[in-house]
Amino acid sequence: MNRAFAAFLALVFASVCGSPAADAPVPDGMERVQIAAEVPATAGKVYLTGSLDSLGPWKADALLMEGEGAERHVSLLRPAGHDFEYKFTLGSWEHEGLGPSGTVMGNFVLPAGETSAHQTIVDFKKDVRDYIADVEHAGIIGHLDYWLDVESAFLSEPRHVSIWTPPGYADDPKKSYRVIYMSDGQNLFDPRIANTGTDWGADEAMAALAEQGFEPAIIVSSWSTSKRFEEYSPWHQGEDYARFLIEELMPRVEAAYRVKTGPENTIHVGSSMGGLISFYLVTHHPDVFGACGCVSTHFPLSEAVVKQVFPNIRIGPEPDDAPYLVRDIEAGLTPPAGARYWFDYGTEGLDAEYGPTHEILHEWLIASGLTEGRDFVIRRYDGATHNEASWRARLPDIFAFLLAPATETETQ
Repeated sequence: MNRAFAAFLALVFASVCGSPAADAPVPDGMERVQIAAEVPATAGKVYLTGSLDSLGPWKADALLMEGEGAERHVSLLRPAGHDFEYKFTLGSWEHEGLGPSGTVMGNFVLPAGETSAHQTIVDFKKDVRDYIADVEHAGIIGHLDYWLDVESAFLSEPRHVSIWTPPGYADDPKKSYRVIYMSDGQNLFDPRIANTGTDWGADEAMAALAEQGFEPAIIVSSWSTSKRFEEYSPWHQGEDYARFLIEELMPRVEAAYRVKTGPENTIHVGSSMGGLISFYLVTHHPDVFGACGCVSTHFPLSEAVVKQVFPNIRIGPEPDDAPYLVRDIEAGLTPPAGARYWFDYGTEGLDAEYGPTHEILHEWLIASGLTEGRDFVIRRYDGATHNEASWRARLPDIFAFLLAPATETETQ
């Protein structure tokens, strides 16, 4: 930090008690905290957002920071004795503050017991199309193409699609490849675009497996939209999303790239809600998808959860607490012959709730005659949580199971 900005911070923290807002009485159980930031001088309006109810929580334009140029500051109240997590934006999550590496950072934390903090924001996230146009600086192994604003007759919003081909794809015009379709495509390859600043490293994972002797696959990833929940939920618009993939996207991919077809060559991978749609595609469309990677899958989803978390989704007056998965199993759901499933979850964060539904899943798969290790895997990753960094760490395991012949995975 330069001396001028250090002097500014000292002025802010020394004089804030004299400001009108700071003169206001502090309610019992609350305390006043000050956050300052050094930002690009041309940034314009900068906003603070975070975990406090007064900030949304996490409303992108929750609180306009004071100051001009490179020097911004704000004073606010938080519950005494509680940590406060926060970030900076230009008013939307599409323009979130970036760290020294040029990528989105994790949440800043003002711990309980501390009442002031300062951060340095080197830049703010650019429009995603700027990064797409600058793909050569994404550090991609292999080659990445983009199809922008892909329309669908089955879905209400267009979406981008990323198509990754492995190193050597252009060298042999007669060679064809299996295909892995993936959801949440914006998070897979480019950390500048990824929601959390950490991508899955899908290109790196596939390239590393190729060096180990695995036959690499082409990766086609559809980006998510504001309708992510509905489109990835098998019990809402999941079938519409399936039709988009099967009837619209896949024919276009097969016309443009050298891909092997048939369920034995077609895989789907996704996380959280994306894990649900992966499970659905293999279970309900086994003539198209032969295997899936269901990563940190949100199997506890139920009518009661939907009513609480997604109030805009129409649910009956007495929502059922039973997970949709359990209801489907009780109604006679059967895994198709020849299907291969990968399931996993962590032990931290949201993933800590996933053990019981995966136990039910395990019992159902065994009772249906599937062989563990050959037909399916359910793996728990101790210490892993519900985010891209955790999924990146285990993606090589997922790809290895899905791409290996079934006879080779039986002993894993």
